[in-house]
Amino acid sequence: MMKFLFMMIFMIPLCFMKNMFWLVQMMLFFMMFLFMNLNLNIMCFFNMSYMFYCDIISFGLILLSIWICSLMIMASESLFKLNFYFNFFLFNVIFLLIMLYLTFSVLNLLLFYFFFEASLIPTLLLIIGWGYQPERIQAGMYLLFYTLFGSLPLLMGIVYIFNDLNTMTIYFLKFFNMNMYLLYISMIFAFLVKMPMYFVHLWLPKAHVEAPVSGSMILAGIMLKLGGYGLLRVMIFLQEVNLKLNYIWIIISLVGGLFISMKCFCQVDMKSLIAYSSVAHMSMVIGGIMVMNYWGFIGSYILMISHGLCSSGMFCLANINYERLHSRSLYINSGMMNFMPSMSLWWFLLLSSNMAAPPSLNLLGEISLINSLVSWSNISMILLMMISFFSAGYSLYLYSYIQHGKYFQGLYSFYVGSSREYLLLFLHWFPLNMMILKVDFISIWF
Repeated sequence: MMKFLFMMIFMIPLCFMKNMFWLVQMMLFFMMFLFMNLNLNIMCFFNMSYMFYCDIISFGLILLSIWICSLMIMASESLFKLNFYFNFFLFNVIFLLIMLYLTFSVLNLLLFYFFFEASLIPTLLLIIGWGYQPERIQAGMYLLFYTLFGSLPLLMGIVYIFNDLNTMTIYFLKFFNMNMYLLYISMIFAFLVKMPMYFVHLWLPKAHVEAPVSGSMILAGIMLKLGGYGLLRVMIFLQEVNLKLNYIWIIISLVGGLFISMKCFCQVDMKSLIAYSSVAHMSMVIGGIMVMNYWGFIGSYILMISHGLCSSGMFCLANINYERLHSRSLYINSGMMNFMPSMSLWWFLLLSSNMAAPPSLNLLGEISLINSLVSWSNISMILLMMISFFSAGYSLYLYSYIQHGKYFQGLYSFYVGSSREYLLLFLHWFPLNMMILKVDFISIWF
């Protein structure tokens, strides 16, 4: 694991050299394929040392982090063209990737907390430094204070665990069972804010709307998954309390997911609609983790990976439209099929994946989650049915509003998609729909 860390650290000087923008991206792709070919043992934890380890959860999320970071650079070509501090942008992306890599692979719970919080800084710099509107400062403050407010109890909980057990190694914590309500709340609240759960989700649409395309991609692709990863890790030693209190989080998540799905129909901003749809999908992930059965864990993990690719691709599409029309409004973006018929196909492919149509990974994840939640309570079937129905509804609403109808009369110049944009969308869509062939590998490992 250390070799990949050093590879990323030595890429930092490249960020500040001339004409290295695309080389950094190619290096990230190269590192992604190196990491993909790691030797996996059949034991649960592999490549283990005093500080680092990797298991199947870490492996998938690190792969996703490297992939999304390389696609972020590809999507931000306009920064390179306009010479808009792209060296610092590259440095920011690499620094963020290092923080995410360390978050997913450290063994120590305190170090996990440190890197979990440190990944907030480059995200904040992305929003404030390369965002589009003056409101980005307010969005950054929302992001910062929601996350910090939720994570102070987590630090106190980690310190308490160390005092009580004399260890902070994640691997050893599975041998303990801590039946304490206050510790349980303090340990999971930070992750529920990060997911985000309904009631603590207000920072997400604001941050997405004000962020540049790269910021939206990393927020939707990886930052939301940090919460799910943290929950999967801490549930191991908090399972007894969780089985007593999980109905609270499942009810809030499912009812909230239904409200948010209906809220999507009220949106007039493309990015805002996609951001709210992320909250609806993450509500099902929270439900799957809290139920604490095999199907729930597998389903939440698969949906986290698939949502990371799908949501990131949809933000790329929204940005492609924004670069041409300089507006994210659904009214101004209508009738795009007249101008970009081939881009219309990509909108259809990614939105169909978003509504969990086959052969996407989203379908498999949602089937597993529905299975786990219905086995927990038959009544949840009603809410899940509504969430799935509205999920298809707002995806079709977004597609038909943008692609069909009359185009905006004020358009005076336009250009069709470039090969870079089509490649970018293909690199989101292809793994999203082809990884379903490797899911047997995931289910054996869990």
